[in-house]
Amino acid sequence: MTAIHVPQPVPPMMPRTLFNADHEQFRQTARRFFETEIAPFHEKWAEQQHLDRNLWNRAGELGLLCCTIPEEYGGSGVDRLYSMILMEEQARVGDSAYGFALHSDIVANYINNFGNEEQKQAWLPKMATGEVIGAIAMTEPGTGSDLQAIRTTAIEDGDDYIVNGSKIFITNGYMCDMVVVAVKTGSSENAAQNVSLLIMEASRAGFSKGKPLKKVGLHGQDTCELFFNDVRIPKSNLLGMDGMGFIMLMKELAWERMMIGIICIAGAEGALATTVEYVKQRKAFGKPISAFQNTRFKLAEMRSEVQIARVFVDQCMALVLKQELSVEAACAAKYWVSDLASKVVDECLQLHGGYGYMLEYPIARAYLDIRPNRIYGGTNEIMKELISRTI
Repeated sequence: MTAIHVPQPVPPMMPRTLFNADHEQFRQTARRFFETEIAPFHEKWAEQQHLDRNLWNRAGELGLLCCTIPEEYGGSGVDRLYSMILMEEQARVGDSAYGFALHSDIVANYINNFGNEEQKQAWLPKMATGEVIGAIAMTEPGTGSDLQAIRTTAIEDGDDYIVNGSKIFITNGYMCDMVVVAVKTGSSENAAQNVSLLIMEASRAGFSKGKPLKKVGLHGQDTCELFFNDVRIPKSNLLGMDGMGFIMLMKELAWERMMIGIICIAGAEGALATTVEYVKQRKAFGKPISAFQNTRFKLAEMRSEVQIARVFVDQCMALVLKQELSVEAACAAKYWVSDLASKVVDECLQLHGGYGYMLEYPIARAYLDIRPNRIYGGTNEIMKELISRTI
């Protein structure tokens, strides 16, 4: 397969110090995969609204799935910098179709961190090979970021739960073989104590999937609605303890928000690199667009702001490795960097002129794809609310 052309990154003002030689070797593997097997087929993914199933198996063969999971469960047992590298290389080629990060760094983490030995052995090795595609279902129609207000119920019936309800905006939902579902199992006045997490196989009777949702951007990403009609789930599929779901969700949401910050800064860097290459080649009034003072000043502003964001994200990641990242820092990384990424991509599109609005140009796809980062993982307004509570 032929790799696509990806512009070289704009040289950083400050060197990155997080990665060692093993990390960089892994980056080369990830880069080849995204440049040759994912990015050349943007239009195909967008048309069918999901990746081909065989690419999940291929990613598993290359060790790109669930790499931070312990080796005894099929992973490589490496640190989260490997996850960071995967997300950066995805953003570098302008891809938004694959759901590997959610599968490997969210769903697998819930099972690894809160599951019992039987659950880990049953699911994690198959997730690491790509045999099983995982999803997580929290958001419901009408609840948005308010996880305590979920209405999907799991009523006890002997050794089972009977689940009824629906979930929306579920990444990997259409292709998933298994989904971790947030359900209401109690009736406490403290709504947080009513939330539990269940592992639900997609093959169960009463479980159905809607068609992939038609979104403004992220056209290649598998996103759909899930429906549960008297789905019978054994109590052995309960993840962790009954009524502890909200606490488990809160523990993992900090990393999910950090992931959004990682993707957004890498996306902003990619948009800037694409734009620098374009303005040097495109001419107006007999000279390159890069020769105009407005262009140079805009590029200087963006390079500075992107570098500032990069330093903050890398410092947050250093704290992740030491398990010292605070909730408010993760919220700041999520909201501020996603806001910045939207601003940078908008400025970059403007420098492309009319061509920036054509979908054949990477900057146009980036313009559509970067926007939802300010919504999912908790809206940026919610991030500010959470930060304000710590002041």
